[in-house]
Amino acid sequence: MVRKIEKKTLAIRVFLAFLLMVGIVDLVYKFTTISEYQNIFEKQYDDKNSAYSSLNMTKDSSDNGTTLVPPSKIELNSSVSISPDKLKSPYAILIRLKDHTILMDKSSQEKIYPASLTKMMTAIVAIENLPNLKEEIKLTNSTFQGLYGADASMAGFKSGEQVMAIDLLYGVLLPSGAECCIGLANQIAGSEQNFVEMMNKKAADLGMKNTHFENTTGLHNENHYTTVKDLSILLSYALKNDTFKEIFTSSRHSTQPTNKHPGGITFYSTMFEELNNQNIIGGEVLGGKTGYTDEAGLCLASLAKVGKQEYIMISAGAKGDHHTKQYNITDALTVYNSIGK
Repeated sequence: MVRKIEKKTLAIRVFLAFLLMVGIVDLVYKFTTISEYQNIFEKQYDDKNSAYSSLNMTKDSSDNGTTLVPPSKIELNSSVSISPDKLKSPYAILIRLKDHTILMDKSSQEKIYPASLTKMMTAIVAIENLPNLKEEIKLTNSTFQGLYGADASMAGFKSGEQVMAIDLLYGVLLPSGAECCIGLANQIAGSEQNFVEMMNKKAADLGMKNTHFENTTGLHNENHYTTVKDLSILLSYALKNDTFKEIFTSSRHSTQPTNKHPGGITFYSTMFEELNNQNIIGGEVLGGKTGYTDEAGLCLASLAKVGKQEYIMISAGAKGDHHTKQYNITDALTVYNSIGK
């Protein structure tokens, strides 16, 4: 009887030891797998290689969306003759769109406040979630709540106005209309905060790992931040959308007649207004979006063509305001003029 109990006890101990070994092997496997994944991820975003997983996108015609394709590595290139130290903007990045080569980098991964450059994300998320760009959206009293008090830039629509979605999108990117942002957010997500969740999800999907949004307009908030590198990822992605690019490169747009504006409203791009017919040697500034708050400084996201190549530049933090010299504009012209020199 005693021997039977001893044999049973031994069998139990062997079984428990086996389970323990299986558990240890499983933990080691999981730890190794996670570590390998993290190493791959870190390598993908290594500063020297600058691998942007979201810059190369292909259009998926089956669902009018976009599908990520494998990342291309981006290496610093010295084909820009100007030193970043000469710029008035403390944060800047220049990228050649063809192969996503970084041509210039100035503190591109430092935290910044994006101001109205936020509206690039607002616009692309709205475009991708609007079933019909010609649908009419009614702007209510709640759309305008708090905007005038915050001195937000406005496109000129009124409470109770029924506006086509496409006209609101032009209102977001050209005159930087805050009421257009809120109107689109309410229509698509039911509230601005719900829409902001969509913006943050999009940022995460694109690999904008140092970005967090708190609103659709870019009004200052300590928890509303990004980097010029992350914004370059966003703009590179958004420009692959035909609707976004059409709006982003427009200097003006006249809306359809509405119940409040029978003759419609004509918008003018804040960037082209500040550009004031200045241009670059052997090229052209094709489009852009300005931004400004006291905390963010003068910001600019722009697209230009020099020779046969297209480039984007994001800059932020330049000193000044709407009434001073626009160093965000002059920096862009200086950098684009230095390409290949």
